[in-house]
Amino acid sequence: MRIDWVAKRRGQNNVSQMHYARQGLITEEMHYVAKRENLPTDLIRDEVARGRMIIPANINHTNLEPMCIGIASKCKVNANIGASPNSSDITEEVAKLDLAVKYGADTLMDLSTGGGNLDEIRTAIINASPIPIGTVPIYQALESVHGDMDKLCADDFLQIIEKHAQQGVDYMTIHAGILIEHLPLVKNRLTGIVSRGGGIIARWMLHHHKQNPLYTHFDDIIEIFKKYDVSFSLGDSLRPGCTHDASDEAQLAELKTLGQLTRRAWEHDVQVMVEGPGHVPMDQIEFNVKKQMEECSEAPFYVLGPLVTDIAPGYDHITSAIGAAMAGWYGTAMLCYVTPKEHLGLPDAEDVRNGLIAYKIAAHAADIARHRQGARDRDDELSQARYNFDWERQFELSLDPDRAREYHDETLPADIYKTAEFCSMCGPKFCPMQTKVDADALSELEKFLAREETVTSS
Repeated sequence: MRIDWVAKRRGQNNVSQMHYARQGLITEEMHYVAKRENLPTDLIRDEVARGRMIIPANINHTNLEPMCIGIASKCKVNANIGASPNSSDITEEVAKLDLAVKYGADTLMDLSTGGGNLDEIRTAIINASPIPIGTVPIYQALESVHGDMDKLCADDFLQIIEKHAQQGVDYMTIHAGILIEHLPLVKNRLTGIVSRGGGIIARWMLHHHKQNPLYTHFDDIIEIFKKYDVSFSLGDSLRPGCTHDASDEAQLAELKTLGQLTRRAWEHDVQVMVEGPGHVPMDQIEFNVKKQMEECSEAPFYVLGPLVTDIAPGYDHITSAIGAAMAGWYGTAMLCYVTPKEHLGLPDAEDVRNGLIAYKIAAHAADIARHRQGARDRDDELSQARYNFDWERQFELSLDPDRAREYHDETLPADIYKTAEFCSMCGPKFCPMQTKVDADALSELEKFLAREETVTSS
C-alpha cells in the first residue's frame, strides 16, 4: 500500500511524519490514520506536529497499515514476542505475530535475543506484519560481540541501530536516559535494575567508567532516524521492578532526562514516545502519568502494565491489566501487554493470546472512561444481542469470539442451543432476561398503579 507513498520521499534528509506535519503537509499516512480513528485530518497533522501523537511508519516497511499513538486517539496495545536462545525460533515467532494481529495488537515488539539469526528473524517478522514493529537494538549489539563488554563500543550500537532502520523497524527502544550519575540512586531498591536494556547499559558504564554512549551519541541516532522515519521509544531503564520501588528518586531522575531527550529529538522533527513503569500501586498511577506529561511535554506515554501488586506470578496479565486500564484512563497513549508468563518464562502462543485480550479489555475500558467518540457502541450492540439471546452475534462482537463460543459450547454444544433463550448458568426456568417488560405490560402496570394510588388517597 505504501510503495507509491514513500517513493517520492526517498533521498530527502528528513522523511519523518513530524517533519511534514510541521510544514503544514498532510501525508497519505495521516489521511489513512484519520479514517481509522474517525478524526479530522487537520487534527492528526497538528497533533503529530506538536509531538503529542506519533505515526510509526518506517519508509522501508511498505506493507504497513499506518496507525497512530497519542492522547487524542484511541488507547493502543503493544504485544511483545521474540525468539530466545533457550526456546522458540523464527517459525514460532511469525506464528505469534499472526496471532497478535488476529487478536487486535496495534503494534508489536520483536525482543529476540537468540534462537536463530536475529536479522533473518526480524526481516521475516517485518515482511509479515501489517502493524508497526519495534525493536531493542542494544540486544543485538551485545550479541554481536558475544557478550564481551570490553569489545562493545558506541559504533557497535550505531551500526546495529542503522541496520534495524534499513530493515524497516518502525520504532526502537533507546535506553539513552540512564546516566552514570543515576546508578547510586538504586541502592535502596528491592529489585535494583529490571530493564534488560537498562541493565546492559548500566554494566557498560560500570565496566568502562564512562557516560552512557546512547546519551553521548544521541544526535547520531537522531540522524539515522530522520533518514528512515524511525520513532524513538525512549526506554525507561530505571523503571521500578516492584511496587516498593515505584516513583522513587532513580525513576524520576531518569524521567527528567527523558524529557530533555524528547525535546532534543523534536528539534530535528523526529517522533518520540516515552516508556514508563513497571510496577506501581494504584494510588500512584495518576501521579506517574501526570508527571510524565509534565516532564516530557506531553509526548505519548507507553507503559508496561503497570502491575499493581507483586504477589500473583502466573496471573500478572491480570495484576497489570488493572493498572493498565487506570493508566489509560489518566491519559497513557499505549499499553504494553504482560502475559501470564511474566517473571516466569518465555510466552508461548496461548500466553500471547491471554495477555493481548487482557490488554485489549484494559485499553477499551480506558477509551470508555475517557468518553472517546463511539467507544461504547460495540458494548451496546453486544448487550442488545445478549438481551435478545442472539448467541452468534454475541460471539461475533466478542474480543475473543473463539473463546466465547468455546465456553458456551462446553455445556450446551448442540446447534439448537444457539437459539435458546437461556444458558447453562440459569437454565430455561430461571433466566432473568426472559422477564420481558414490553409496552403493553407497562401500560397495564401503569393503569394498575394509578388505580392503587386512587384507592390509597381516598
